[in-house]
Amino acid sequence: KNRLCDPRGTGIGAATMAEDEPTFESTESGASHTYPQQAGEIRKGSFLMIKGHACKCVEVSTSKTGKHGHAKAHIVAIDIFTGKKMEDLCPTSHNLEVPFVKKTEYQVLSADKDTGEVSLLQEDGSTKDDLNLPIFVQVGEPTEEDKKVTAEILDEMDKG
Repeated sequence: KNRLCDPRGTGIGAATMAEDEPTFESTESGASHTYPQQAGEIRKGSFLMIKGHACKCVEVSTSKTGKHGHAKAHIVAIDIFTGKKMEDLCPTSHNLEVPFVKKTEYQVLSADKDTGEVSLLQEDGSTKDDLNLPIFVQVGEPTEEDKKVTAEILDEMDKG
C-alpha cells in the first residue's frame, strides 16, 4: 500500500514548495491480490474478502430498497483457511474486495501415514514434496475434516 509522508503533520497531502514534495513509500510490487466487485453481483460459491479474510460465499440474500434507497446484501461465507463462518451486510451498490484465487490440482504419487509426507505430481512432470497429510498440523489439533481427508487419501493410496 502506498503511504503519503507528511513531514509537517498537517494531514494535508498537497505540498506548496519544492522541498516539501510528498514522498511515497511502497513495499509491494504494485500488483494487487484483490479486485473490486459490487456486492449485488456476489453469488453462492463466489470468493470475497470479509474483514481481511479470504472467504467462499455459502449464502447470499438481498433486502428490498428501503426508504433511503439502498438494497442491502446479507452475505454468509466461510474463511477458506480456517473454516470460520463470517458475515457481512452492505448495500448492493457498494464494492467488495474479491481475491484472485488460483486452484491447482495435483496427482498424489505417495503418502506416508507414519511421517505424513506427501509427494505430488505437478503439470510439468516435476514433483512437489513440501506438503504433509492434513492430520500433521503445526498448530492446534487436526479437525474432523482433516482426519476425513487423510483417511480418504490413504485409502486411495492403498487401492493403488
